[in-house]
Amino acid sequence: MPETQLSAETQERARKLFAGPCDFVAGAAQIDMIPLPDAPEVAFAGRSNVGKSSLINALTGRKSLARTSNTPGRTQQINFFSLGGRLCLVDMPGYGHAQVSRGQKEEWRALIHHYLRERASLRCVFLLVDSRHGLKDSDEEMMDILDSVAAPYRVVLTKMDRAENTAEIVSRTREALQKHTAAFPEPVVTSSYEGHGIADLRSTIFALAADES
Repeated sequence: MPETQLSAETQERARKLFAGPCDFVAGAAQIDMIPLPDAPEVAFAGRSNVGKSSLINALTGRKSLARTSNTPGRTQQINFFSLGGRLCLVDMPGYGHAQVSRGQKEEWRALIHHYLRERASLRCVFLLVDSRHGLKDSDEEMMDILDSVAAPYRVVLTKMDRAENTAEIVSRTREALQKHTAAFPEPVVTSSYEGHGIADLRSTIFALAADES
């Protein structure tokens, strides 16, 4: 549902959900460590240092729920956070230029692929892309994986406050998304630092995955 069509009631309910209890559930570095699902899930994926942790912190109004770091590859497992037992936020390992061994990257790839393919509770993947650079080859590779496992996803352009050509990046991203079967056709533009797009994204996540009954 486009953000402009989200009702004021939905936006307020989303704000209350994300402002409520948010607890770390588990960190899975291996397939057998992935916890059993007990709520709808939305996952956040992206290149190392793209701003996943900052976005999750901004969505929940916290400063340190998900750790932030200037060191690529800080998130080395799939981390699960429960929003009051009603919705689970999933922080996935960064990909791309993470300063880890090739063997570790292959383990992460297998872990991520298994999670995306097997997780029936997964409602949507939010694929974060740095607004300053646009889609990279590693992003396209992840999009191909998401297409192959039929996992619905939306591209979230991050750090828009630092980008000089946001309109061009949005246009090129929109064009690229037309080639991917599981992708939502319109990217979301955000800035965790300035708060731009955070409330709308929060409401979108709520509308997609939260139990509104």
